[in-house]
Amino acid sequence: MDVDTIRADFPILKREVNGYPLVYFDNAATSQKPVQVISAITDFYENHNANVGRAVHTLSQEATESQQNARKKVAHFINAQNSAEIIFLRGTTEAINLVAYSLGLHSLKKEDEILLSAMEHHSNIVPWNIIAQISGLSIKYVKVNSDGSLNYQDFESKLSRRTKVVSLTHVSNVTGAINDIKEITKTVHDFGALVMVDGAQSVPHLPVDVRDLDIDFLAFSGHKMLGPTGIGVLYGKAAILDRMEPFQGGGSMIDNVSLDPKQQLCNITYNVLPTKFEAGTPDISGSIGLGAAVEYLQTLGMEKVQNHEKLLTEYALQKLSELSKVTVYVHKNKTQSSGIIAFNIEGFSSHDVALLMDSKGIAIRSGFHCAEPLHHIMQLQSSARASFYIYNTYEEIDRFIDTLKQVA
Repeated sequence: MDVDTIRADFPILKREVNGYPLVYFDNAATSQKPVQVISAITDFYENHNANVGRAVHTLSQEATESQQNARKKVAHFINAQNSAEIIFLRGTTEAINLVAYSLGLHSLKKEDEILLSAMEHHSNIVPWNIIAQISGLSIKYVKVNSDGSLNYQDFESKLSRRTKVVSLTHVSNVTGAINDIKEITKTVHDFGALVMVDGAQSVPHLPVDVRDLDIDFLAFSGHKMLGPTGIGVLYGKAAILDRMEPFQGGGSMIDNVSLDPKQQLCNITYNVLPTKFEAGTPDISGSIGLGAAVEYLQTLGMEKVQNHEKLLTEYALQKLSELSKVTVYVHKNKTQSSGIIAFNIEGFSSHDVALLMDSKGIAIRSGFHCAEPLHHIMQLQSSARASFYIYNTYEEIDRFIDTLKQVA
């Protein structure tokens, strides 16, 4: 990839922080936005702003067409069967909540089991725990190895005919470990259970083909893949989504609502997919911005995106290995790791490290990264985290390493 040309598309990379050129290594939290995405959003508000699916006037028709084109782009990006399987939501968190509440309140029975892992982001733990308390479901957690990778033997031992949903992250947001979702899905389907995948750290960084993986649900966020905040996606197999009850009620998601004076309840029929799960006015500009982000990534090629991050990560790990006071927490099978490096410096809290890095214009993450259980298992109070993306360079890593040497 021509990284210099890519960097020219990102206005924020031209700014300075504390008198230093910005080095942005917090991409696992959120990515920066290229001018193509910013322009797409601006164009919508300047020329086409109207609500979608509610009127016959020109602006509404243009807005509706733009949103549906974005839906088609996202469907093609992950190789969904059709665009009706793409539901626009606020992000990965809302997508997981939709599946948890819809299945947990309407389809699952008391003492059915949900299988999660100890490496999950809080967004893939808390919703299932809330719904388990409401519906009397049981939750089991797959163990994690000492290096933060999934314990596949424990995973298989915890599967049973009582298991109804397995919800796992594709890529750990702490260790960068990539789970073998395709093999996991085959095993889970043999038990008749559904597979929900948290793709927040995979869809932006590596090729994801939902039909090849054969997963039932996939959740991901636009803001981690060059798109705007407040927009995300739930992919679901159409046959499964058709059987599910809506997560939220309101405008658009209904087909018909009529009052029955003989009953306390209204007569309500729901709209077809995907509108059944998109109550109220959607984030129209967000979906258009996400469509532009998808186009940008497809132009680069996701194989090239993944390879660029892989090379940067290998380079950074080699440099970090030369620093005696730095401990790195990376999955041992580096061929199955993404561009995420969690680390600590002896004698410093992760927040101290992040503040010192920021004083030199380098943005990294610190804390639990919304994965507190994994940190407890790895016996960490917290960790600092550097995460790379398409616009990062070897020169930036050199600055990062030089600053770490000064800190250490």
